[in-house]
Amino acid sequence: MKKFLFPVLLISVMLQAQLQWRPLASSITNIDNQRFDDIFFINENVGWAANGAYAAVYKTTDGGATWTTQVTEQSLGGNYYFRNIEFLDENMGFLGTLNNLFLKTNDGGANWLPVTNLPNNPGAICGLDAVGSSTIYGCGAYFSPAFIIKSTDSGATWTSKDMSAYATALVEIQFLDENIGYASGADSTGGVVLKTIDGGENWTKIFSSNIAGEYVWKLQILASNSNVIFGSVEANAPNNGRMIRSLDAGANWITKEVPYTSVQAVGFLTETHGWMGGYTSTIGTNFPFMETQDGGETWTDAGVGGNVNRIFFLSNNLAYASGATVYKFSESSLSNTSFTESTRVPLHVKILPNPVKDKLNIAIEFTSNDHIVLEIYDATGKFIKSLKVDTVEKAGIKNYSFDFPYASGAYLLNLHNDTGRQSVKFMK
Repeated sequence: MKKFLFPVLLISVMLQAQLQWRPLASSITNIDNQRFDDIFFINENVGWAANGAYAAVYKTTDGGATWTTQVTEQSLGGNYYFRNIEFLDENMGFLGTLNNLFLKTNDGGANWLPVTNLPNNPGAICGLDAVGSSTIYGCGAYFSPAFIIKSTDSGATWTSKDMSAYATALVEIQFLDENIGYASGADSTGGVVLKTIDGGENWTKIFSSNIAGEYVWKLQILASNSNVIFGSVEANAPNNGRMIRSLDAGANWITKEVPYTSVQAVGFLTETHGWMGGYTSTIGTNFPFMETQDGGETWTDAGVGGNVNRIFFLSNNLAYASGATVYKFSESSLSNTSFTESTRVPLHVKILPNPVKDKLNIAIEFTSNDHIVLEIYDATGKFIKSLKVDTVEKAGIKNYSFDFPYASGAYLLNLHNDTGRQSVKFMK
C-alpha cells in the first residue's frame, strides 16, 4: 500500500466536527450480502474497489462519485474470491484471489491477465503491498500455507519464500520501504506480527497474542510517524478482539480490547484517534464501524456501515473504507442514496446428533467454492484442536466426521471460511 506521509494538522475534536464517514452512492453492486474486501486509491480521484465473493473490480476517477465495472468472475470464466487489490501507479496493478489466480494489469484495470510465473504456485494471496516505483510484496494464506512473494521489476519476475518457519498462516503485509516491512497472521501460539529489515530475506517475530486460533488480521503504519504501528487481533468467541499498538517500530506493544470478536480493519489518524471494523457471526447484525478517540480505552459506534475489512487513508482529511459497501471519510457533503446495509449470511451448519457421543458429525452447506478451517474450543474460548483445513470445490452440502474423545460439557465449533468466521455451540 502506498505510504502517504502527511502532517496531522487537525486535532481530534476538530476532525470529529468537520469530517465524517458516509456510504458512497452505489453504482457498485453488492450481491448476496457479500462485502468489498479491499479498496485502493492512487490519488484523491482514482481508485479501485474489489468485491470478495461476488468477485468484481470497480474503478472510480472522480473520488468515488461514480464507478465502472472492470472485471468480474464471469468475464474470467470461473468462480473466484477477490481478496485484495494494489497498484504501483495509475496503470500497473495487481489483484489477488483465493483460487489459484493472480492477476496483473498494465492499463489501469481495463485489461487483466494471469501472472503465470509465480514460483511454487502459492495458490491464494491474502495481502499485497506496493512500495517504491517497482517493488510489490504479497502474502498468504489465511488457511495456510504461509508464504511471501516479491517482485522488484513491476511484476515481470517473482520470488517466493516459504514462511512455515515463522507462521502457519499470513494475511497482511505492509512495507515502510523496500527493506523494512511487517507481515501478520497466525502461528501455533496465536496471532503474530513479523518484521524484516532486509527486504524479506529474514524475519523476526515481534508480537504474539498467545491465544491459539487468533490472527493479527490487518496492520497499519501510521502515516505521520512510521514508528507507530497498529494491528487488529481477530479472536474466537467468546473472547473479544483487540487493537494492538506499538510506538517504537514493533519493539513493544500495547493491547486494548474491542467490544467484538472478529476484529479486522484498522485505521488511525493519530496515535489515539482511529477506527476498527470486522464481521460478526450474529445472524441479522453487522459488526459496526467502531471509533476511538482515546487510544482504544473506549469505543463508540461511528454510525455508518459495517463488515469493514480495509481502511485506506490518503491524507488527514480523506480516507476510504471497504465493507458492506464503500465508505468515504471527508469534509465534502455526500448525498444520501437508497443505500441499504446488508448483513453477512453465515454458513448453514448442522451438528447431528447434538449432544454428540464419540463422533462429531458436521454438515455444512456451501453456496459456492470455498475454503474452510474447522477448530474446536471449550466454552471459555480455549483452543483445543484444529480438526481440518479443507478446500471446497463446489456448492453443496459437505459432511465431516471426527473422533471426539473429550469430557462431557459444552464446546464451540469454530468455522473460518472465505467470507467470515462463526462459532456453533454443541454439547457432549
